[in-house]
Amino acid sequence: MSWIHSVFFLCLTFRWCFAGESSPEVTDDGAPMEKTEQEALYSAIQGFVGDSWNGSDLYPDPCGWTPIQGVSCDLYDDLWYVTELTLGLVHENSLSCATSLKIKPQLFKLKHLKSLTFFNCFTLPITISKEDWINLVSNLEALEFRSNPGLIGELPEAIGSLTKLKSLVVLENGFNGKLPTSLCNLSSLKRLVLAGNFFTGTVPDCFNGFKDLLILDLSRNSFSGTLPLSIGDMVSLLKLDVSNNQFEGKLPQEIGFLKNLTLLDLRNNRISGELFENVEKIQSLTDLVLSGNPMGNSGDDMMGIKWENMGNLVVLDLSKMGLRGEIPFGLTKLKRLRFLGLNDNNLTGAVPSKKLETLPCLGALYIHGNNLSGELRFSGRFYEKMGTRFKASRNPNLCQYIVSDSQKYVGLKPCVVEKKKKGTLVIQQTWSNLKKEEESSSSMGVMVTRHVSSKGFMWVLLLEFSLIVVLYYY
Repeated sequence: MSWIHSVFFLCLTFRWCFAGESSPEVTDDGAPMEKTEQEALYSAIQGFVGDSWNGSDLYPDPCGWTPIQGVSCDLYDDLWYVTELTLGLVHENSLSCATSLKIKPQLFKLKHLKSLTFFNCFTLPITISKEDWINLVSNLEALEFRSNPGLIGELPEAIGSLTKLKSLVVLENGFNGKLPTSLCNLSSLKRLVLAGNFFTGTVPDCFNGFKDLLILDLSRNSFSGTLPLSIGDMVSLLKLDVSNNQFEGKLPQEIGFLKNLTLLDLRNNRISGELFENVEKIQSLTDLVLSGNPMGNSGDDMMGIKWENMGNLVVLDLSKMGLRGEIPFGLTKLKRLRFLGLNDNNLTGAVPSKKLETLPCLGALYIHGNNLSGELRFSGRFYEKMGTRFKASRNPNLCQYIVSDSQKYVGLKPCVVEKKKKGTLVIQQTWSNLKKEEESSSSMGVMVTRHVSSKGFMWVLLLEFSLIVVLYYY
């Protein structure tokens, strides 16, 4: 074969290779988008970004070679249809919503829409339509309203008809009022987030059918009443967050059935009654936050809890609960613990300093605002490790044992330092006096206590000198 034929053959080969790498979007026979679907998409987006937006000119092939940020498509019967639509400035090149927007009915004509998200779109007060949602029943699997302060009014009852939903996120909007009971129909949900709104009233007790739910977040609302007993039926639940509400009453016994739960956050409610009888059964827990609930008023202390059975705990916050009793020794067995909050309770007794210091992961310890007593005997290295993440102040009967000038002062009075010599002689001096003694040879008011044993009785002779006294006892 001549070199001319060889070059010609190579050219044909490269042409075939490049042609084979071409994407279907740039070929003449690429799949088209159904015309009514395309028009519905343009009109729906135009309602959010403004009438001046001309989608047909800017994005003539929105599912092909001129895609719209926030729009995803899929093929059905060799035609492109919209499957995901995100409205709002999620990314820098996303389409931002206009201040004055309107929800056009064409939005609900997208036949194969599976995911619909509104992010920071609604800034001025608006209520979303209660109709038209029925058109999305057969396909919609994810519906999210995130950071839309202008979305007010009650959550539409019609949302409860979207029985294919696996994710419903209503996060940080202006919704208020009671939850629609139709939410009980959404038994296919894996994630239900209603946090950061203004919802009120009781939560429907209808979770018995939510076998696949993994995340339930009702935090930062104004829900009241007791926690639903059917919570215990959500056997797959991993995260339960009902913090910062007005829930009251006892913690349901059924909560102990949640064997897969890793996070339980009940902080800042009015939950009372028995504290841990149910919770300690959930050995999968990594985060247990119960602070700000009056659970300590039941009279139970912390000593009866088998904390060592909860060895997976990483975060334990029991602050501001009115708890009584001593700090349980079982807490010193939690080797994975990173955060321990026991502050602002009525705890008494000594602090197991040496045992707590051996916890390898502990990075924050708060025991301030209690009635703890005795000596705090953490090492200087422990204080350096903790920094500002350790607080022990406001314990009137607790003092800090100081062994060097470099040791961190944590807001407690210094303990009395005892120096023992041979026999039974004990010299007691305060830390401040020891400091002064080292700096000056002048008289410093040293307190001397001598124990004298006579006929089985111990006599204490207390002598006070105005000069430094050096005692030798043999």
